[in-house]
Amino acid sequence: MHKYMNKELNLCAVIMHSKPGYKTGKKNKIFDNLLNQNFTVDCNNKVWCTDFTYMRQPNGKFRYNCSIIDLYDRSAVASLNSDYINTDLAISTLKTALENENYPKVILHSDQVVQFTSWEFVNFCKENNITQSMSKAGCPYDNAPMERFYNTFKSNFYNITSFSNVEMMDEITMKYINWYNYVRPHSYNNYLTPMEARYR
Repeated sequence: MHKYMNKELNLCAVIMHSKPGYKTGKKNKIFDNLLNQNFTVDCNNKVWCTDFTYMRQPNGKFRYNCSIIDLYDRSAVASLNSDYINTDLAISTLKTALENENYPKVILHSDQVVQFTSWEFVNFCKENNITQSMSKAGCPYDNAPMERFYNTFKSNFYNITSFSNVEMMDEITMKYINWYNYVRPHSYNNYLTPMEARYR
């Protein structure tokens, strides 16, 4: 069967590569879980979720993506790439989301990694009326929509795309986010795209 699929149908598996090791840092403050796995929201810009993922560059080094999605329609309100998985990337992504959405007052849900618990990130949230919420340590189900977003990100985009350089990686990442928001139907939205659900 394996030989038939490979040779006759030209089908092959998409292989999930091992994750890079992350450097741990000192956590400044951990927040309560305000969602408790309730991911249904009645209006946009009320609850956002965020996280990081990694992408291997053509030179073998890793590049990191930080994205923020709105639980109301699962739209990606911000997505940025960087060579560093640090607080600067987390703040830059959140600042982009705030600017795109005209600085709403929202709950931002994340895991307990140091980038979201750092003094700099916590203060940035306070200064911009962002209420932080956090998953329990080691419990991906507490941020399931974000896990689902990155699963789609990897399977529909990163794992099936070749990149010749970092600039190409960043450009195509933004094109994917645009496709995800405006073209791809989402089961959560009864198969409307996130933007169709947002502005219906």
